[in-house]
Amino acid sequence: MSLSDIEHWVFDMDGTLTIAVHDFEAIRQALSIPADEDILTHLAALPADESAAKHAWLLEHERELALGSRPAPGAVELVRDLAGRGYRLGILTRNARELAHVTLQAIGLADCFAEAHVLGRDEAPPKPHPGGLLKLAQAWDVAVQRMVMVGDYRFDLDCGRAAGTRTVLVNLPNNPWPELTDWHAQDCAQLHRLLRA
Repeated sequence: MSLSDIEHWVFDMDGTLTIAVHDFEAIRQALSIPADEDILTHLAALPADESAAKHAWLLEHERELALGSRPAPGAVELVRDLAGRGYRLGILTRNARELAHVTLQAIGLADCFAEAHVLGRDEAPPKPHPGGLLKLAQAWDVAVQRMVMVGDYRFDLDCGRAAGTRTVLVNLPNNPWPELTDWHAQDCAQLHRLLRA
């Protein structure tokens, strides 16, 4: 199956459709999370009161970042082309859904994604868990093999592999995970060219 045969596309948000701005090391320091631990996994394991307080801090920190989001090179043109073809488009992010909408608004793509097809950390288990992709496959009534997960990090690729979708790695000059990647593009502009080839 070629990339142009796939009509169901799911995108990671931060660092994929946007220029990455999250300083995860600084977030870990601010929330007293060990350097080698995943932020969301750590917060989920805390006592309820502490977890809620730290999640609230994280949400406000991420809101500021979302408001200042800038599109990644080629992202707007790629998504608009896909939307113009009538393809089904979704977002699967480890961020909060409400902030994904803020981000999409900031980069000018809010009209390309149905609200129900934007899944954040409260609508689906955080990636690399495949639950979000399986939920979108069910909503779209499509076989997972006819979907593609596009992201900039291993969690996105692991999520796609676990769900059974195709995978695309973008916004990295080299591909450190070739065994997890069906297509690799240096940015969304190159991915757009691959789609039209």
